[in-house]
Amino acid sequence: MTSRDDLPIRADLRGLTPYGAPQLDASVRLNTNENSYPVPDAVAETIGRAIAAELRDLNRYPDRDAVALRGDLAAYLGAGFNLDHIWAANGSNEVHQQLLQVFGGPGRTALGFLPAYSMHPLLALGTGTRWAPARRGVDFGLTVAEAVAQVREHRPDVVFLCSPNNPTGTVLDLAVVSAVLAEAPGMVVVDEAYAEFARAGTVSALSLLGDHPRLVVTRTMSKAFGFAGGRLGYLAADPAVVAAVQLVRLPYHLSALTQAAARAALAHRDELLSTVSAIRVQRDRIVTELRARGHRVADSDANFVLFEVGGDQRAAWQVLLDAGVLVRDVGLPGWLRVTAGTPAETDAFLIAVEKLSS
Repeated sequence: MTSRDDLPIRADLRGLTPYGAPQLDASVRLNTNENSYPVPDAVAETIGRAIAAELRDLNRYPDRDAVALRGDLAAYLGAGFNLDHIWAANGSNEVHQQLLQVFGGPGRTALGFLPAYSMHPLLALGTGTRWAPARRGVDFGLTVAEAVAQVREHRPDVVFLCSPNNPTGTVLDLAVVSAVLAEAPGMVVVDEAYAEFARAGTVSALSLLGDHPRLVVTRTMSKAFGFAGGRLGYLAADPAVVAAVQLVRLPYHLSALTQAAARAALAHRDELLSTVSAIRVQRDRIVTELRARGHRVADSDANFVLFEVGGDQRAAWQVLLDAGVLVRDVGLPGWLRVTAGTPAETDAFLIAVEKLSS
């Protein structure tokens, strides 16, 4: 049988493993930052009707530019945005890939501040973009001076800033975003996948878009909306950026079913987003409980918590799994990440954590 290594794969892809979190049979799964609350029955029925209405016309291609969906996303964001400011794709991963296809590529560089979302360097690799790993500071924060110095050193064509950051949960001060925009020679992408979970008073980078045509803010419906299975991510940017991204989008990349389901979900956003406050409570409970037990914990404005285990994180991960709780080993020595879920899931996690010290 032919193996993958027998194929004429690109040299820079040889020996790599695909991105992915373990999909294991655990009683409590808190490893992929999903919303633990299922879609309410009434909303699910509405989404089902919206999908059913499209079925007879599946012989036809969907709206190539997803005009109605983009208009609904613009209305959700508010702040004077219209569909010309919005682009949507199959999850924010595809949005980021399209941005790198347009603004990165061979001979160009993308920079990210690590630890951060592990897909960004993989997307850079896939698009032939050189990846420049910059670093975060103490307690995973990022100051204006640190950010500017590293942008000045690498002169990247694309800068990724994550706020709240994955896997740390750290939110960025807008002064950092503004300073990077002033220094960066190319595009600045602020990944706000977890923005809806941020604590009160946190200001989105969306507020800077009007004055910065090279700024892109990306969002997703996978987390706060509980729409991970629907695969819908989007960006907000100057209309010129949206027009540029359309140069590389695949024809009819968003199915009619995805567009219909996402529009129905947006129409019921109040019901879907009603779980956000409950998830925040569990996130803050996890932070408080872990610190009380002596764990070092990163401040979080997301729906997850990064915590130190004081040793081999792989062994600690296995201890928790043996107790029926699946968390995420993000490859950061000595640290693990846990999703904030329901109160019962938090109970199970906190009981399992006690085994780390036994």
